Amino acid sequence: YTVQGELFFASSNDLTTLFEYSDDPDEIVIDVTDSHIWDASTIAALDSITTKYENMNKNVYIKGMNKASERLHGKLTGNLGQDGI
Repeated sequence: YTVQGELFFASSNDLTTLFEYSDDPDEIVIDVTDSHIWDASTIAALDSITTKYENMNKNVYIKGMNKASERLHGKLTGNLGQDGI
């Protein structure tokens, strides 16, 4: 999957609907080279996508994050559930 554009609270809900979870192969690559992640809602959406695939025994790889997006993702991923931020 290739994701393009600015990713923030207004687009994060749509992000989760772009995937064909049950029809996808066992290895999924999400390419965000042409995107920028602006906030926690997008990280939460990516976490949700990853979790859904993992629950189906599928592997997800997110590639192409710019430095700022990578820092935000590294700081927040896995920390946005009930007990998170």
